Amino acid sequence: MSNPGFFRKYSEAVKFNRNIVIAGFAAFLTSTYIAQVSYESTGDLGNSAAALATEYGVYIPVFALLFYIDNRSKYVDPATGKRDSKKIAGDIKKLLASFSVSEVIFAVTRFGLHYQFLQSGAEPYVASMASSVVAWAVFFVAINLMAKATRLFRR
Repeated sequence: MSNPGFFRKYSEAVKFNRNIVIAGFAAFLTSTYIAQVSYESTGDLGNSAAALATEYGVYIPVFALLFYIDNRSKYVDPATGKRDSKKIAGDIKKLLASFSVSEVIFAVTRFGLHYQFLQSGAEPYVASMASSVVAWAVFFVAINLMAKATRLFRR
């Protein structure tokens, strides 16, 4: 049973998390592919770096596009029809603060686990998938805690 009041109250957080999941899934698939096809030419350390770079290269633009699509009307002043620069700047600061801590946690977890899995003899695509799943779980908790701490969803 759905609770419309809950979804109305937390719609921004739900959309934010939905965008993270969609962008994360696209990044996950791409980095897994790149990890497998580039392994022979990169080795363990290079493969870990290539997979992480690919994941970021896909995740950031996809998330930014989805976030923009969901929030573009939020930054228009209804009275004047003009963009509210202060609101945009405030949310950008909150997003940067939320992502900066969470992304460091993600990068260290993802890179370290990927490298360790490769060192233990895992196939590159398995190392990529396993490290990515764990890193995304940790990231998901961290980003939501940071979004709450920065009051990203407060009006």
